[in-house]
Amino acid sequence: MTINLIILPVLFQFSLAIILLFFWKNILAQKIISIAGSIVAVIIAVGLFSQVYEQRIITMQAGNWIAPFGITFVADTFSTTMVLLASLSSLAVAAFSSVTIKKARMKYGYFPSFHFLIMGLNGAFLTGDIFNLYVWFEVIIISSFVFITLGGKKAQIEGAVKYFTLNFLASTIFLTAIAVLYGLAGSLNMADLSGKIKIIENQGLVQVTAILFLIGFGIKSAIFPLYFWLPDSYHTPQAAISSIFAGLLTKVGIYALLRVFSLIFIPDDFMKSLIVILAGLTLVSGGLGALVQTNMRKMFSYMIVCHIGYMIGGLGMFTAAALAGTIFYLIHDIIVKTNLFLVGGVIFKINGELNMKRMGGIYDQYPTLALLMAVPLFSLIGIPPLSGFWPKINLMQESFATSNYFLLGSIIFGSFITLFVITRFWAEAFWKKIDNPVRKPYIIYYDQMPQSQRLLLILPIVFLSFISLYIGLGAENIFRLSNHIAAELVDTSAYVQAVLEAQKPL
Repeated sequence: MTINLIILPVLFQFSLAIILLFFWKNILAQKIISIAGSIVAVIIAVGLFSQVYEQRIITMQAGNWIAPFGITFVADTFSTTMVLLASLSSLAVAAFSSVTIKKARMKYGYFPSFHFLIMGLNGAFLTGDIFNLYVWFEVIIISSFVFITLGGKKAQIEGAVKYFTLNFLASTIFLTAIAVLYGLAGSLNMADLSGKIKIIENQGLVQVTAILFLIGFGIKSAIFPLYFWLPDSYHTPQAAISSIFAGLLTKVGIYALLRVFSLIFIPDDFMKSLIVILAGLTLVSGGLGALVQTNMRKMFSYMIVCHIGYMIGGLGMFTAAALAGTIFYLIHDIIVKTNLFLVGGVIFKINGELNMKRMGGIYDQYPTLALLMAVPLFSLIGIPPLSGFWPKINLMQESFATSNYFLLGSIIFGSFITLFVITRFWAEAFWKKIDNPVRKPYIIYYDQMPQSQRLLLILPIVFLSFISLYIGLGAENIFRLSNHIAAELVDTSAYVQAVLEAQKPL
């Protein structure tokens, strides 16, 4: 039962994708299967998280090979938390997709590709093998490339070329780093590498390998100066696709950085300083990029970049308190960024515009809906006691305590930029009045949609907004979880012991 439960999030998503292929032309069946399957996936994720959190780290040794040989899956608190967050976000996006994705695109494999993407994410979170982490990254890239090009518009193809080129470069660097690491240590099992990497004589080459991993994961995470592909690609697909990209794709890079740099390459003073500087520059450059945008989705995309800096900063400081702040912010950011792009999709349905200068009147037309949208927007800012406030305070305190004043200034700058940008967006889209707006004939506007479709459009935002409110108002529980994960990242002995002492192969 334990073994099956570890691999179940991966196998279940794979099974969903295969089942959906048999309903290639039946759009209604695809919608029902995807939403119902996503609900079941949440139940599976909750069960796995509960088992790990209440009991212990659990492992699975596949192929009748005992670790460190063969393929290892590991479910600890961190990985199961990420699986749970991915399942919650994907449930909201599946429901939102059922209304907003055009039927022609659904007929070309939207829902199977969606569940293959979630399968790849779950595999990346649960793997205990560095090469298989690369494999799962490739599954994610292939599925996401299908999403970006789905529809075949000029802007999508242009964005897809940039997305593919930079991610191909990241994969090449990642694979090169794995090859060098295997040559140095003779192992690919991350728990096994944790011990072997410390006794390698050529620590200079180990440092170079660590930097290669930082570059490879840094491109995927969109840290400075490797982020330029993201704003040019994430705004091109439809809102449902952009939301899953914003919520999860960059965060799997952050997860990989946290896992590799806590388990294999423990940061020394040089690496800490390097990561802290990159974090500060990511905060500043992403914030400045958002400041000059008039396109709503591009502005949201630069906000993704800016806020990656908070999480990278916690890794750079590498104290238990800083890592707890990073984990808290990661939990908050996955939910709020997914919701942010869903909100953007609804705003587009109301106004028919992406240019903020031509938006307006939402609060007058739909005051209740505007208040609902305020939850993710104000959570993003970090207005107390909403979810973004607590990890920022934590990271500021730790920046001051560790004398990382450049990072502290960058965090404050990023916070004020976020406040200014979102306040300006709120004024333009919600409070500003527009007279005689021009309607585009090829857009189905919000007020033209049937009530059932409106409901499926709004319910995912309500669902994720409640989760955001829980994260903020129940911050004590989230801090307890974050501190628990941070303790496991600082002291990885339990992880290593659970993997290497597991003597019961599948």
